[in-house]
Amino acid sequence: MIQIDISLPSGQSRSLQVPESSKVGDLRIIAQKSFQQGFLRLVTPKGRVLLDPEESLQTVGLKQGDYLTALVLQIEIASTSRAFALYASGSGRISTWGPHQVGGDCFEVQDQLRNIRQVQNTLEAFAAILADGSVVAWGNPNCGGDCSAVQHRLKNVKHIHATKTAFAAILANGSVVTWGDPNTGGDSSEVQDHFRNAQQIQATFTSFAAIQADGTIVAWGMPRNGGDCSTVDDQLKNVEELQATLGAFAAIRADRSIVTWGNPDIGGDSSAVKDQLKNVKQIQATDMACAAILADGSVITWGHPDSGGDSSAVKDQLKNVKHIQASEKAFAAIRPDGSIVTWGHSEYGGNSSAVQDQLTNVREIQATERAFAAILADGSVVAWGNPNAGSYIGPVISEKLKNVQRLAASHGAFAAILSDGSVVSWGLHRYGGDNSAVQDQLVYL
Repeated sequence: MIQIDISLPSGQSRSLQVPESSKVGDLRIIAQKSFQQGFLRLVTPKGRVLLDPEESLQTVGLKQGDYLTALVLQIEIASTSRAFALYASGSGRISTWGPHQVGGDCFEVQDQLRNIRQVQNTLEAFAAILADGSVVAWGNPNCGGDCSAVQHRLKNVKHIHATKTAFAAILANGSVVTWGDPNTGGDSSEVQDHFRNAQQIQATFTSFAAIQADGTIVAWGMPRNGGDCSTVDDQLKNVEELQATLGAFAAIRADRSIVTWGNPDIGGDSSAVKDQLKNVKQIQATDMACAAILADGSVITWGHPDSGGDSSAVKDQLKNVKHIQASEKAFAAIRPDGSIVTWGHSEYGGNSSAVQDQLTNVREIQATERAFAAILADGSVVAWGNPNAGSYIGPVISEKLKNVQRLAASHGAFAAILSDGSVVSWGLHRYGGDNSAVQDQLVYL
């Protein structure tokens, strides 16, 4: 055994005893568990970064009493409908799992993925922004997994957003580049001349809407599903935020009032509650309904009643709401005391009565299409909704779900990042619910 001293930039330090035959990856895992800090990057006093987990400690020259600095990596996770991508922000380290055809394998572009800044997704493809502002895409080419036709224009990219099968990138100069299915926003040629310093983009399933620097809106894609905002164009002034259902947009203006457009049956018509929609802080959306949190913490809903558009049954409980999360057809609201209020379709998580006594001190909620999962203050996880969409956590997985830091969801599975940097996934295997095949690769992040 040899002793290696490791410290964080914060000043925390540990003296770790490891076998002389250990590899860099072994030492890093031991350090991660000791510091409970997730993914770490080890650096020698001479500034050498120990990247290869397969190198032995002897090969890299580590010996008894040596000193290393451990840098904490920011780990992010993104998901398509059936695959996950776990990556270290600012590095080229990425691990994907799930079906190959929907982004679960990035092997073909692995060499291009350097210094990743952000990963965005459609239903079946990923797109990564690199530190130099360029973009790398993979997955189903028909869903945006191939950006070669616009690669020459994808420079100095700030943000990427997505409909179900198309991507839209905002460049540093405020222009917009799109690719993927032309029927769902992948072709923005008809409005290209209208872009004047785009700041934010939001998307329905088949349309995009961009907020310009002057607070006006440019929309494109399928007209009925929000791609045409001409009927409310005169009202779309001083817009600050956008939210979207599958086929409608809701815009929050500077005076915190709301303007909606798109399919009237699924959130595009808020006239029935217009007088109540004042001092709006935040909007969340299911596939066919919207929920707005007002300044006083109350909640106003509209859209399809079976998708959460009718919250009358829990109206008295919706007070001092801090945050709302949505599955496909249900909402879950977090109150200041960490308790949860749910409504909407019961088979999509709209009824949490079976686990209500466990839902205390909730810190964060994520949702698949038909289930919710909540991280509690003690780092454990409680799930509810459809058992086939991630609400069932078996005893083996449940035992592993301790000290959970982050959650992500595909359409039918959850993935949790633990404080020691390990990742646990559960739910339907075809939706990324089993990451065992890549568990050993996580040490390469």
